Amino acid sequence: MSAEGQAEPWGPPSSFAKRVLVTGGAGFIASHMIVSLVEDYPNYMIINLDKLDYCASLKNLETISNKQNYKFIQGDICDSHFVKLLFETEKIDIVLHFAAQTHVVLLMKPEWRNLFTSAQMKYMEAVSIRNLMNLHPNNLQILMHHLKQPLSVLYSLTGNDIRTLTLEKNPFASVFKFPVVITRSSNVYGPHQYPEKVIPKFISLLQHNRKCCIHGSGLQTRNFLYATDVVEAFLTVLKKGKPGEIYNIGTNFEMSVLQLAKELIQLIKETSSESEMENWVDYVNDRPTNDMRYPMKSEKIHGLGWRPKVPWKEGIKKTIEWYRENFHNWKNAEKALEPFPVQPSFV
Repeated sequence: MSAEGQAEPWGPPSSFAKRVLVTGGAGFIASHMIVSLVEDYPNYMIINLDKLDYCASLKNLETISNKQNYKFIQGDICDSHFVKLLFETEKIDIVLHFAAQTHVVLLMKPEWRNLFTSAQMKYMEAVSIRNLMNLHPNNLQILMHHLKQPLSVLYSLTGNDIRTLTLEKNPFASVFKFPVVITRSSNVYGPHQYPEKVIPKFISLLQHNRKCCIHGSGLQTRNFLYATDVVEAFLTVLKKGKPGEIYNIGTNFEMSVLQLAKELIQLIKETSSESEMENWVDYVNDRPTNDMRYPMKSEKIHGLGWRPKVPWKEGIKKTIEWYRENFHNWKNAEKALEPFPVQPSFV
C-alpha cells in the first residue's frame, strides 16, 4: 500500500499474531524499535509508515528490509483519509507513534507549531474513528457525531493548554476513551540519528575537522540515554504498561554541553590539553528557550522492571564509530552541520 491507497500483495493479516504500525519508522528512535521488533517478534507483522522527511533514512533499516514480517509504506500522518484507509486495509492491532518534528529551534517557528498541532489532531481523528469502527461497525455515522465533541475540545486548545494537559494526565485516554500510553524520555543518542542534534552534530563536526558550535555558555546540562535502552523501555511499557498512564523514561547520567564537547574532543582528536580542546570549540549566542536542565523522575517505569543498562563510555564509543562509517546515510547530511540561526543576546 502507498499513500495513493494502492494495496500491495502480502501475507494475509490472520497469519500474524499482531500487526504493529510504527509511524516515523525511518527516523532515529523508531528505526531502532523496528529492528528490535522484527528480529525478536517474527510472529508480529511490523508496518513502517514514514513520509521520508529530511531526517529519515531507509538505510537505518537495511538489516531487516527483506524480512517477511516487515513492510514499508510511504505516507503522511497528516493525511487522515490515508491513515483511515491504512487501518482498514492493514488491520492494525497496535500503534507506536514516533513521527514528529523534534528539533527545538524548528518547533519555535509558527509554521511548524501549526503543522504539529494539525497533524496530531488529524492523526488522532483517523485513529479514533478506526478504533470506534472496530467497536460499533454499524453505527459509524452516530459515532462520528459523538466524536466531534471530544475532538473539538483538543482542537480548541492552545499549545500551552495541550502541554499542561499532557503533563498532568493522558488526554487521549481521558478525552477519547481508548487505550493510549504516553512515554517521555531523556535525550536519546546513538546510531541512526540525523546529525542536527548535539551529540551526532559534535561528533560529525570533529570528524570533518570542524569546531563544535556551543550556544551560550555551554553550562546547560542534559541527561543522555542510549538508543537500545529506550527501546527496552518501550518494550517494557508494551508488555507491562497500564493503558491511560504516562511513563517517564529517564536516566541519572547528566553532563553539560561543554563537558560533552570536551569528552568528544578527547576521544576523536585524542587530546586532553585544555588549550588544545578550546581550539575545537566555537561559542555563539544562545538560542531562545534553551532550558538549563530538565531531569525527570522515572520511578513508575522502574516499577515495571526497566533500568538503563548501557554505560556512557560504551554507548558513546559505539556512536562515534557508527558516524565514522555512516555519515552519508542522509542526502543532506552536510547541511545539518551548519549552525542554526540564533537571536542576538538581550542586553
